[in-house]
Order: sequence, then structure tokens, then C-alpha cells
Amino acid sequence: MRTARRTPPKRSPGGLLSGLAAFLGLVVPAVLGPAAAHAAPAGPAAEAARPPGTAAAGLHVRDGRLVEGNGNDFVMRGVNHAHTWYPGETQSLADVKALGANTVRVVLSDGHRWTRNDPADVAGVIDRCKANRLICVLEVHDTTGYGEEAAAGTLDHAADYWISLRDVLAGEEDYVIVNIGNEPWGNTDPAGWTAPTIAAVKKLRAAGLQHTIMVDAPNWGQDWQGVMRADARSVHEADPTGNLVFSIHMYSVFDTAAEITDYLDAFVDAGLPLVIGEFGGPPDQWGDPDEDTMLAAAERLRLGYLAWSWSGNTDPVLDLAIDFDPDRLSSWGQRVFHGADGIARTAREATVFGGGAPGDTRAPTAPGTPAASAVTATSATLTWAAATDDVGVTGYDVVRVTGGTETRVAASTTPTATLTGLAAGTAYTFAVYARDAAGNRSPRSATVTLTTEKGGGASCSVGYRVVGEWPGGFQGEITLRNTGTTALSGWTLGFTFPDGQTVSHMWGGTATRNGAAVSVVPASYTSTVPANGTVTVGFTGGRGTTNTAPTAFTLDGAPCATS
Repeated sequence: MRTARRTPPKRSPGGLLSGLAAFLGLVVPAVLGPAAAHAAPAGPAAEAARPPGTAAAGLHVRDGRLVEGNGNDFVMRGVNHAHTWYPGETQSLADVKALGANTVRVVLSDGHRWTRNDPADVAGVIDRCKANRLICVLEVHDTTGYGEEAAAGTLDHAADYWISLRDVLAGEEDYVIVNIGNEPWGNTDPAGWTAPTIAAVKKLRAAGLQHTIMVDAPNWGQDWQGVMRADARSVHEADPTGNLVFSIHMYSVFDTAAEITDYLDAFVDAGLPLVIGEFGGPPDQWGDPDEDTMLAAAERLRLGYLAWSWSGNTDPVLDLAIDFDPDRLSSWGQRVFHGADGIARTAREATVFGGGAPGDTRAPTAPGTPAASAVTATSATLTWAAATDDVGVTGYDVVRVTGGTETRVAASTTPTATLTGLAAGTAYTFAVYARDAAGNRSPRSATVTLTTEKGGGASCSVGYRVVGEWPGGFQGEITLRNTGTTALSGWTLGFTFPDGQTVSHMWGGTATRNGAAVSVVPASYTSTVPANGTVTVGFTGGRGTTNTAPTAFTLDGAPCATS
């Protein structure tokens, strides 16, 4: 049985309070703007100004960007993993790597609120990250909501914990980022966040830690009152190494494109490094985060992002994988890993694992037009002329092209790939990208279109559950499983609500209603269900006094089993 996650839900009351602040005309002084970019030295000048013994080592900040020891840009694309509450789920790091992540943010405890992760355990986490070629962001979770959450610990206590791990962390600057404390201030007097943050940074540097440090924002990480945005420059200047990255957490406070782009652009314009250290997509009672803009803006600005979270949440709507099973991604997981601007399409492995050349910014040439062969009802082989590169091509990504969208379907180290899990009697269009060790990606190849052979139909089963209820409303989840031997593609699911329930918002699909009957078509990232695979669609809706579950489902007009 899965254990409930023992921390407040990642959505805070900030969404409600931000609206109140706007109503009251809250003014935040000295917010970041383009002029702030010249307020402190950056790049080589900053490095030359550092005291002796503080030169950058491993991952570090240069010109407002996180870079590796060889000078190559590193853009985090990964997830959060609740290690301290699920220490036995060690396979999770390999699973998130297999899905394309290049970074994992690992939840630890300094012993103030939960069981302390001792040096041997932390060393084991680092070793597993490195074995799976993942950059490891280590964070202390006990600080969550300090000042508002009575059980929370201080940043000073967290700093002492990191200092106690000096021997474990030493020499790991290429692989480890130290996130001092998770969401280290609540909504009560968030201006109190600045001084303890500066003090903790100075304490770690005085103790000799040279790793890149990450600091989370107040307001439960969402900074809706703008304190981190206003004080970021002074916090950054407090670090004598300059190797400090700010982390914003984006949940229901960030429910419009304007709010998201304004916040991210402000840090980029100011030349200050920023990462979306946590974010969620599914809506809740405080609002509906705009995850599409978060991902698109992060890709446009080349900012890192780390989705919350792999599995084990008290509110399972935030689980990327159901019960830690990588073959059972939720609709949220499908969006993060396989959707537009998601991990599979944008992540590039750190060059410390593959040996990219310092300063290599030249992309490979486009691969040749792929040719299809050995086409069956469920598979096809593509081959193409190899790309060239000034340093060397390390791999290829095969993408399916559907209109103006792309979905990565395979990766290969040679100019050929066999695609499986295709739907029978279906037309597909594919193209190929080349990439080098530094993560540079080529222009896209020309496309090839093929049609799979006709084959038998697929079977299905549907699971329906109510995640939560409140007066007049509820949240539901529908899991569609393909029990056949060929992939389902472009499906339509039908069912009838027995008590007149309604769907008000859906993610992972789009619902239309005709009386009590509901028809659901998939989103782009849930449109294909591989053989023996699942997709999950979530929704919020309205209800009366009773909320009986539907008892029958159809897929493309044919009956589906229930599970």
C-alpha cells in the first residue's frame, strides 16, 4: 500500500492571497528589470574579482547562466523525487532517466521534522544519480513554510546539515547542486526571507562548500508578493563565488501566461540565473496553473524546470507515475515527459557524462531524408544518411510529425531505428534530428510518410475513480488501458453520468456532452496508447447530492471492459 506523503500539498493558499493583494493595491518595490542587469559584475570579470580559493568548480554560474565545468550551458529538464519518504524506491532514478530526464531533485530531511538522511544514505543517492547520468539537486524539505508552518525548521539548521555532509559532497561539484531548503518561508511576513537566506549562503561558503547553491522563494516557493524578485540582486551579491541559482515554484498562483512570462523574463533580463524548481499542471480549488506556458517559456528562455513529482503524493493528481510505475504515467506525467516542450523533446544530458567539447556551440548538419522499410501492422524501420558535426554526432532523435506538433518516438546512436507499437492501418509522418555531445541539435530532416498494414482491432478496459469531493463539485480520473496487441491511436471514449454530473475542466483530453452522455477525445500527448499501456485523463466537475460512477464505457463505439 502506498504511504501518503507527509507534507502539506504543494499548492499553497497563495493563489487566493495574491488576488487579495491585487485588490488591495499591493506594491512591490525595486522589482527586477533590464537595468538591474548591470548592477553587479558577471562572467570573467566576476570570476577575476573572487577572493583566492573561490574559483568556479564543476557546475557554476557564468553570465547569468548555469554552465558545466567545461563552459557548456546546462539546462535542467527533470522531476522531483520524494526520497526521504520513500527510501526504498531506488529504481525511480533509473526510471526517470529512461524517460529522458537529465536532472532529478531529491527530497532529503535534516532531521528537524522527518527522519534525517544520514551521510551514507546521501552518498548512495549521489552515486545512483551518477550511475544513471543524472545531475543531482539535493534539497532539505524540513524548512517548508517556515513562519506559517509551526513544524518547519530554519534555513540555519538546514545549512548546518549541509556542512555536516562536507565529506560526502566534496569533489561532487560537477554532479551535485545544493538546494539549501525547500520553500523556506510561508505567507506570513515573507520579507523575513531575505536575511536568513543571505546568512545561510554565507555560512555554507565560509564552511568551504563550492557547489552551486539553489535558493527557493518565499510564499511557499511561489513569491506572489515579489520578495525574491525584489531582493534577488542582494542575495546573489552575498555569494562570493557567484554560483547561486534562484528557484521559483509555479502552481496555482501562476495561472496566466502574462504572470509566468513576466516573472521569468524579469530574471533573464536582469542577468540572474533562475530555474522552475517545482511546478504543477492539474487544477485545484485555488486555480488552474498554466503549465503549457511554463514549459514553452522555459524552452524559449533556455531555463531549467523540474516537475513535481515522480510519485507518492498525498494528492495523487500530482503523481507523474502511478505507484512509481514508469509504464503507468498519469496524464500529468504524459504531459511532462511526452508533451510539447516536455522532457523527452528538450532534455540534453550533461556533457560531464559524455565528454562534450568546451564551448562547442555548432550544431550538426541535418540528417538525410529517412526511408521506410519492413513496414508491418505495428512496426517499421527507418534509415537515413548520417549527419556531420565539427566534433562528432552522438545520436539521433526520431520524431512523429502531426500538423505543427512533434513527438519524440525513438532515439538511436546509428542512422537507423526500428519503430514499434504502431497502430494498424494508420498513416504516420516521421523526421529525424541529430545531436552532438554538447547537446546541440541539428535542423530537422525532411519527412517520410508511411502507412502501416491493416491488422486486427485492439481491446480495452477502463478504470474510473473519484479523487476528491466537495460541496457541489468533485475531481475524477479515468484510466484507459489497451489490452490488445497493437497500439490505439486517435481514440474516442464514451460514457454516461448516472446522476447528471458535469465536466467543467479536463486535462489529458477534451470532453463534449450531449445530455448525460459524455464523449472524450485525447490530447496530443495521450492520443496513442501502446499495447498493454495506459493513459489517464483527469477532470473536475459538478455534482448533486449523489455521485454514482459510470458503469459502462465505449471506445470508438465498441464496449470496453471496466476495471
